[in-house]
Amino acid sequence: MLNWMKYSLDAAMLTLDAQRVIGMRLAKLGAGGPTAAAEASLMVNEKIAAALEAGATMAGGGSAHQVVRGYRKHVSANIRRLGRSR
Repeated sequence: MLNWMKYSLDAAMLTLDAQRVIGMRLAKLGAGGPTAAAEASLMVNEKIAAALEAGATMAGGGSAHQVVRGYRKHVSANIRRLGRSR
């Protein structure tokens, strides 16, 4: 597969998976309670860590495709974690 096609597919899958995580998190936050507060805090910390990781990848000569693949790993981990907590 051509490199730009793989990048496009990864970016599209990241978009779909991120929407799934958003829905799962909204359900958890909507339920309220201490688990909602913990999820909100975790979400903010994850976003900061992911942004720093993406910046380090780019500063180290990495590509946008590497950044997207890194984000996909984190988003997939969130899908697994949030799916277990139901």
